[in-house]
Amino acid sequence: MERSNHTVTEFILLGFTTDPGMQLGLFVVFLGVYSLTVVGNSTLIMLICNDSRLHTPMYFFIGNLSFLDLWYSSVYTPKILVTCISEDKSMSFAGCLCQFFFSAGLAYSECYLLAAMAFDRYVAISKPLLYARAMSIKLCALLVAVSYFGGFINSSIITKKMFSFNFCHENIIDDFFCDLLPLVKLACGEKGNYKFLMYFLLASNVICPAVLILASYLFIIATVLRISSSQGRLKAFSTCSSHLTSVTLYYGSILYIYALPRSSYSFDTDKIVSTFYTVVFPMLNPMIYSLRNKDVKEALKKLLP
Repeated sequence: MERSNHTVTEFILLGFTTDPGMQLGLFVVFLGVYSLTVVGNSTLIMLICNDSRLHTPMYFFIGNLSFLDLWYSSVYTPKILVTCISEDKSMSFAGCLCQFFFSAGLAYSECYLLAAMAFDRYVAISKPLLYARAMSIKLCALLVAVSYFGGFINSSIITKKMFSFNFCHENIIDDFFCDLLPLVKLACGEKGNYKFLMYFLLASNVICPAVLILASYLFIIATVLRISSSQGRLKAFSTCSSHLTSVTLYYGSILYIYALPRSSYSFDTDKIVSTFYTVVFPMLNPMIYSLRNKDVKEALKKLLP
């Protein structure tokens, strides 16, 4: 990637607070959250790989989501932990670029992957007898590959454009990672074209998958309403509850920050929301997909002595 003619060689991440006591407390909290994220997602991936009952399209997607969340959390949390206990709050220009690239790529990939999972639920409910044939391992692998490909191609575009700007003013980022909106505020020069590109990529990588998810669930609702028994309808809806919860939490926080154009950027509020989808959400996903899942519970009991 071509490097711009910038005057900033590093950025200073202010994080959440400058109070030493609160920083230590936040270090303990984030360490606990990251530990649960690593253990939870790794355990879920291991269960799906080792238990033959979980070798289905739905669990194939859940396993890939856990892998993505494990990677996603690792882009942010180690640096947050260092920032909390170290007096050095700096991040090199190259480090910021890499974090920005992987942050955007994984965020976009998760949007596409959640859309693929919604399609999987639609096929499972509307065509249960043809489900195994329709959602073949080849198709599932293709959907996952396209999710990553689309996410990182678009991340390459927005990263190259973002870091082609000159950062000739302050290098202080009032956040805990190199995020899009704080960097835009620090960049010099004409940013009108970049804002157009930003909203175009937002529409293609966030809004479009959201529309596909909504369409899938509209078809699911139409199918479920044709089921005669209330017990059958409840069972069909229950297979979607975990995915719906995941989609609502993830898209809710993403759209809150990026979807609505704002002339002023509320750093304090948005830092809290950003923390949720970058750090907390990857910890919650294994719980969302396993706490009410009989198959996962049985696989865990089989694994434990």
